[in-house]
Amino acid sequence: MQLLDRFEQRLDQLVNGAFARAFKAEVQPVELAAALQRELDDHVVTVGATRNVVPNLFTIDLSSRDFERLMAFEAPLCTELANVVSEYAMEQQCQLIGSAAVRFSEDPALNTGLFRVRTEARADKPEDEETSRRGPHLIVDGYIHPLTRHTTRIGRGTDVDIRIDDAGVSRHHAEIVLSMPIVLRDCGSTNGTWIDKERITEVALDHDTTITIGPAVIEFHVR
Repeated sequence: MQLLDRFEQRLDQLVNGAFARAFKAEVQPVELAAALQRELDDHVVTVGATRNVVPNLFTIDLSSRDFERLMAFEAPLCTELANVVSEYAMEQQCQLIGSAAVRFSEDPALNTGLFRVRTEARADKPEDEETSRRGPHLIVDGYIHPLTRHTTRIGRGTDVDIRIDDAGVSRHHAEIVLSMPIVLRDCGSTNGTWIDKERITEVALDHDTTITIGPAVIEFHVR
């Protein structure tokens, strides 16, 4: 089943078909989902040799009529639209800067049925919404990095997923693998990967853990 089909099915289950009844001539939710996919395609930035990064925050400007109607379903619709962003980014092998979020904004200058999408790329901070902390994640220098890829690479190189720009960090220093259990693995670094003052080669991460890589102190959390 295609991503947009799954999106419509989930929304229909959440609101018992209310969207089909409420939106006949106005903006359709599936139009918004498709527009978000296009925005991701249009705003891919290649970092290093292989890392593709895309925005994670989206504001959808709506006409007054569409805004009023869609706001009645704001919570489930924005949640599912954010899920579309996350799923599509994963399908395209792109990395979000931070947690995906979608919000609506009213623009009276827009005609009914028309909308505009604005994008922003911003990493999460610890004081952001609690949704940023769902699932396994790292906190590096005050920013939250959700662990969504099978393998997250950490190091000084430009082709890693989490970059620490310090001479004490190897280009490909360590990696975290989303397996059962989650594994932290040193990649043959010069100065080592440390947990509780103990240098590790490979270790299972099943609880909150503090990892030291060069000068960087990284917090690992599971929620």
